Amino acid sequence: MTAIGLKTGEVKLAPYSPLWRRKFSAEARRLQRHLPFRSYRLEHIGSTAVPGLEAKPIIDMAIRIPSLRPLTRWIRALEAAGYTYKGEYGLPGRHFFTRGVPVTHHLHLVAPDTRHWDDWILFRDYLRTHPSAAALYDRTKRQLARHFASNRDAYTRAKTPLIRKIMAAARRWHAADSTPPA
Repeated sequence: MTAIGLKTGEVKLAPYSPLWRRKFSAEARRLQRHLPFRSYRLEHIGSTAVPGLEAKPIIDMAIRIPSLRPLTRWIRALEAAGYTYKGEYGLPGRHFFTRGVPVTHHLHLVAPDTRHWDDWILFRDYLRTHPSAAALYDRTKRQLARHFASNRDAYTRAKTPLIRKIMAAARRWHAADSTPPA
């Protein structure tokens, strides 16, 4: 499967594809043309951002903005760019958008004072640099996807304990990597 997109609620994983990085880059360029803002940071997150991982073929993106004060302007601009606003969607401090039918893109909008951004980037970077953690995560996701093929909420809940374990290891790795030399 090289195309992107998945019906809401469905859990189907696809083998990693370099297309995902290209789709992210194309969408980042498209958003840059549509958004009236210049002060933001956009990153490719989630499993489609980790070479080698199987993933739901939906491009996950996060935008960190300086402040949520102009949230209404961001919502209008993203809706004009083809996104559907879903509110915080169960994650306080995050504003969630989807694009496409079937859904091809997830976009998470956050301000710098939330921990979400740092966690998403750290998780992605840890999996990119720790093949054994990425392999464990990949195996677990494949098993869970078979078991919860039609229940994405249950799939997400079932992989949460492993994500927490990987995040704990990622935080230790980051703390050790950030320690200044003696």
